[in-house]
Amino acid sequence: MTYQLTWLPEVLLGAGLKVAEVPGWRTRGRGDMGRVQAVTLHHTATSRQGNYPSLALVRDGRGPPNALPGPLCHVGLGRDGTWYVVAAGRANHAGSGNYRGMTDGNGQSIGIEAENNGVGEKWPAVQLESYKHGCAAMLKKIGANPIMCHGHREYTRRKIDPTGINMDAFRYDVGVIMGGLAPHPVLVPPLDAKQRPTLFRGSKGPLVIVVQKVLEVNPDGKYGPATESAVRKFQRECDLVPDGRVGPKTWEAIDEEEK
Repeated sequence: MTYQLTWLPEVLLGAGLKVAEVPGWRTRGRGDMGRVQAVTLHHTATSRQGNYPSLALVRDGRGPPNALPGPLCHVGLGRDGTWYVVAAGRANHAGSGNYRGMTDGNGQSIGIEAENNGVGEKWPAVQLESYKHGCAAMLKKIGANPIMCHGHREYTRRKIDPTGINMDAFRYDVGVIMGGLAPHPVLVPPLDAKQRPTLFRGSKGPLVIVVQKVLEVNPDGKYGPATESAVRKFQRECDLVPDGRVGPKTWEAIDEEEK
């Protein structure tokens, strides 16, 4: 069954953000959502290093002694600002609580698990900026005001997340973005060291053909869905963020592949 939040990648990409779709996300969930009213901010509270080492946990859930089946969020946010789309259906991320009359956080809010240990880790500027832009894009999509962007700790006293984020200041910035008064964040450099541009769906030209030939895709010079899918697969094999864009790190891996 395909669940309700299938618009997530399109909306996040439209906000100029990097997006990695986790296989199976469209049919992942604990049933479908209700009327979505808010976005709920979390931190992963894991100490592992890397961009988003909590992916398997938020996708599959956790085992005993505090077992909780996955998914544990709808989207994850890596330290480099990449959004990982985990589930389109209901997720076990909020539990019981109340935020401005919303009492079913799992079914009425979009859960975001941002990678952070929750015990003093400084939020990278690129991650925090992406957090704000992503929340603004999702709130606009569901027709909600910035006040409906809230921390888990504001929904229930049982939780403290996301630590290190002043939610009033965060909501103010989200409102500025929603008002069209802030530029899109630059999460991928536009050029690599060889002055090759970052390529993505919609790109055209001879450099697209170069990528297509290396990845054994029909070399028509048009960066369409098939090329994007091949790039994501290649990025996973190279242990890169599978965002479907050919930026500096992916160009470097393609150069290695050509040798």
